[in-house]
Amino acid sequence: MHSYRYIAFNKPFGVLSQFTSEGGHPALSEYSLPKEVYAAGRLDRDSEGLLLLSNDGRFIKRLLDPEFAHPRTYHVQVEGVPTDSDLEPLAQGVVIRGYSTRPCSAQLIDPDPQFPSRVPPIRVRKNIPDSWIEMTLTEGKNRQVRRMTAAIGFPTLRLVRVGIGKLELGTLAAGDWKEVQKEDILPL
Repeated sequence: MHSYRYIAFNKPFGVLSQFTSEGGHPALSEYSLPKEVYAAGRLDRDSEGLLLLSNDGRFIKRLLDPEFAHPRTYHVQVEGVPTDSDLEPLAQGVVIRGYSTRPCSAQLIDPDPQFPSRVPPIRVRKNIPDSWIEMTLTEGKNRQVRRMTAAIGFPTLRLVRVGIGKLELGTLAAGDWKEVQKEDILPL
């Protein structure tokens, strides 16, 4: 019988979602992760937060299959302060690069979530405020969250994935990982 492992990892900013470094960027190999696991999906180098790793290929295939549409939740720091009506198009689905996104939930987070400062820090403009929104999507195209916030006029400054299915990032520190159970992630 094969022993499957499921790892929740808090991917720091600037780290690639793969074990091989490219272009001088750090990779997962620098974090003492178990050797037999690989990333179930990905986060862009400039995104942070919850990354799931496993050696259960069938589970990963199900997790990534759009047919199953499991939720992925992000806390997104954006330039500007969107109103409910500004966020409404996200709930309907927006067109990005000729593709109409699935509807998602999006709301302003108040008070702002408390994440440790990012290195390097986000770009700050003195005369343009920023705010945080929570977005829950059931699909994950390349750079989709960034393209969606840009499409409604609120460019993403910082992006942190805080949930995959039922699994939450919680207090897991950047660069740390923990073993979880399959049932912690998706309903069986």
